[in-house]
Amino acid sequence: MSKALTVEKSGTAMEGPAELDEEKPQESLVEWKDIGKPLSIIIGVFLAFFWLPVDNIRFTGAVIESLALAQWYAQEHVLLCLVPAFFIAGAIACFVSQAAVMKYLGAGAKKVLAYGVAAVSGTILAVCSCTVLPLFAGIWKRGAGLGPATAFLYSGPAINVLAIVLTARVLGVALGAARAVGAVIFSIVIGLLMHLIFRKEEEAKAQAALHLPAPEVERPLWQNVVYFTTMVGILVFANWGKPAEPAGLWHAIYSARWLITGVFAAILAAILVVWFRIKASKVVPAAGAVLALALRFPHEPLIAFAAGILALTLLLTSTRGATETWFLSSWDFTKQIMPLLFAGVLVAGLLLGRPGSEGLISSRWVSSLVGGNSLGANLFASVAGAFMYFATLTEVPILQGLLGAGMGKGPALALLLAGPALSLPNMLVIRSVMGTKKTVTYVGLVVMMATISGMIFGHYCA
Repeated sequence: MSKALTVEKSGTAMEGPAELDEEKPQESLVEWKDIGKPLSIIIGVFLAFFWLPVDNIRFTGAVIESLALAQWYAQEHVLLCLVPAFFIAGAIACFVSQAAVMKYLGAGAKKVLAYGVAAVSGTILAVCSCTVLPLFAGIWKRGAGLGPATAFLYSGPAINVLAIVLTARVLGVALGAARAVGAVIFSIVIGLLMHLIFRKEEEAKAQAALHLPAPEVERPLWQNVVYFTTMVGILVFANWGKPAEPAGLWHAIYSARWLITGVFAAILAAILVVWFRIKASKVVPAAGAVLALALRFPHEPLIAFAAGILALTLLLTSTRGATETWFLSSWDFTKQIMPLLFAGVLVAGLLLGRPGSEGLISSRWVSSLVGGNSLGANLFASVAGAFMYFATLTEVPILQGLLGAGMGKGPALALLLAGPALSLPNMLVIRSVMGTKKTVTYVGLVVMMATISGMIFGHYCA
């Protein structure tokens, strides 16, 4: 017994250390690959605030300019431009079938039709580089080919009839004509080059279009035409820019723009009742309240316009079915685009300031780099224009000041061709829609073609 017990005890005693030796060391709970990126961001933000040059007058002025530009953007563009564009984009996503989009704007569509429609869209829309984004996102997500979609993306803000006329009157007929011709050619060439560069993806998209079912028609084509024309009419006339001349057709339209916008809004209200089956007992009081505000505050049209947007939102969400889907689709575009736009506007304001003001980058430094007609001057004008934010028509007085400060005519055209169609906020949103590679390619093509066009124009029109 004692011997067995001794053996058992010794066995037990020998077993303990052996087990301890065989145990593996515990793995660290810290996964640096998981915490490295957020930790780096936290450290970077901390260091940025730690060494923030708040005592530097130029820096504090640039911060104020950044906030002022964001305020101006919110006051002048969000309600009048972006919100109507979001509703149009949501309507495209809901009521325009993917098969129909791919038939007319898809990778396999007839090139003359697809690029012809995309290239002249700017003559109708007259929007800025940010307002065109929801519309571009809408047709892209419905299956539009990369070529026609990017042609539309460029032409929307670039081929603005009023801006081209203003350019010709203020900066000269030659520069205005060069801008008009260059913008049309740019939109087609850039679209075709984008199609060729990414042709494998486009061929795959065209093959997928062959297998799409025939589009289901919820309402006749003429009804959709009236419906979209009404919303585009609200967008265009609410943002009709003030012409330089205090007389003529453009000024007459400008003087009556809110009356025309109101007529389109009334047509939209009727469409909601007749075609979307929203009860008249809801639409009529809402329309009456908006009209009352318009009559009560005739010199503050934004009050009635904002009330109209709120009324439309409440009407769309008060009824199940197509109207609710329309609102949710518009809201998806808003969530995707708005944060990036405001971030881009803040950065653009910090670096370049508002028109007539300065950010961190001195306007004198910019002016000194765009004199003459060298490759460097044209390239710098193209790149600077691509990153600056130009509201519709504001590029003309800015260029007028730069030309007076010694800017060459070639760089002026380069900035006109790259600036209105691109901006830092615009680039951020495009990247979120179609990816980094396509965005870099698109921006590079615009900058390259604007630079070459500027050099050619500057050579012959110096």
